[in-house]
Amino acid sequence: MKILYAVVLLTLSALNQGQELEDNGIVILTEKTFTEFIKSKDNVLVKFYAPDCKVCKSFDPEYTKIAKKLIQTGSSIALAKVNAVEETTLSNDHTVTGYPTLKLFKNGVPIKYLGGRTAEEVVTWLNKHTGPLAHILKEIEEAKALIAESQVITVGFFKDQSSEAAQVFLQVAATDDKIPFGITSEERIFEHFSAKDGDIFMFKKYDDKLVQFKNELNEKNLRSFLKEASRPLLIEFNIHVVQMLMVGDVQDFLVLFLSNVDENPSGIVEEARSVAKKFKEKMLFITADPTLKENQLILQFMKVKEHELPAMRIGKNLTDLKVFQPKTSEITAETIERFVRDYFDGHLASESLPDDWNKGPVYTLVASNFDEVVFDADKHVLVEFYAPWCKACIDIAPIYEKVGKYFKRNDKVIIAKMDATANSLEHTVVERYPTIKLYPKGGNEVLEYEARVTFKDLIKFVQQGDPEITGYDSDDKDEL
Repeated sequence: MKILYAVVLLTLSALNQGQELEDNGIVILTEKTFTEFIKSKDNVLVKFYAPDCKVCKSFDPEYTKIAKKLIQTGSSIALAKVNAVEETTLSNDHTVTGYPTLKLFKNGVPIKYLGGRTAEEVVTWLNKHTGPLAHILKEIEEAKALIAESQVITVGFFKDQSSEAAQVFLQVAATDDKIPFGITSEERIFEHFSAKDGDIFMFKKYDDKLVQFKNELNEKNLRSFLKEASRPLLIEFNIHVVQMLMVGDVQDFLVLFLSNVDENPSGIVEEARSVAKKFKEKMLFITADPTLKENQLILQFMKVKEHELPAMRIGKNLTDLKVFQPKTSEITAETIERFVRDYFDGHLASESLPDDWNKGPVYTLVASNFDEVVFDADKHVLVEFYAPWCKACIDIAPIYEKVGKYFKRNDKVIIAKMDATANSLEHTVVERYPTIKLYPKGGNEVLEYEARVTFKDLIKFVQQGDPEITGYDSDDKDEL
């Protein structure tokens, strides 16, 4: 294989005279070489990148894997890359607005890639757009090899590939960019896999290794089967999982934070897997090793502290993240299932109340103490609903703290804040961050702050013309 790889690279070098070629077979294109190179190839995948882009750097090893996979399989698809920061004309001409951007130039016509960022996903997509809809399997060893190299693959067994059933299978294959397909009419392959005419099998390297489609064959049913059967019961956290949550149908997810140093991690994983089977269509179950550097951000977002490990959290809607904590720190099949059922039943809504929640100038509210504090008939209560990751919330924090200090000596006024991503309220829906609301004393009306956040304007908003609402002298210059 190494000799073949070297021969192919030498051939590529000879064919790509005039373009700079990396040792992995990827061609470096510039404005001067781009058009000619694209015209000279039937299919070219181009990566537009920025040198300082962290996502680009993390994707580089996968792009190299793509190159190697294509070379090893004898593919004619060429791989190239463009430094979009230096080659601004190319970047503008091809509407590159983010990095990295992948585009397949098929006979010169660009097709933007919008799928996952693993080598296998990209190669599957490329094969679908440049080759047959399904691998035509003639030999047993060929079928076994294709299954062995695929994380997941669907194979149709049809004696007549022009039949109506086979055409349904191929039509679904044409529109599914995520899963590779194979098709065979060979009797010896049927016998090897104990298949009958019309059978459709999904082979996987995880969970149930072989799953058979058993529903009435039509495009809708087959697509539904592929989506559900290919989704793993438990998946390790990585960039691919983030993409699944960003664009997938399932927006609810449970994360188990486990490391090899924890007591019986494999046992906990198996307990979680047993629960995941019951909620596969509704929730994605994820494991994350908290000792890994690349997982520190999800620890922060999911509000897991080191002393709480091992831990579990439920998240909802990654683009507008809300986090839910279990009522117990014990992790067993029973507590995991109770946690998930409580979540779907709407019984999870609150963080734990900190011991010092009312010690500072700005009180900390959680769902469990919100009504008691905010609906106190004797007090005016100002509440900021924030998200930990919200830059605007971080920017106004010093001003809000100053407002809290201004009213600290007034026992008729409370300045408070609540993390709206981790606490849900039946009577209040927060659609943007920060949202600031005033709950006046003795009234049913709730007032929402709409102006630019300044110290002066927040003070006026709280006072609302009531002379009894006073604070102590403070430097009241605008801070934003």
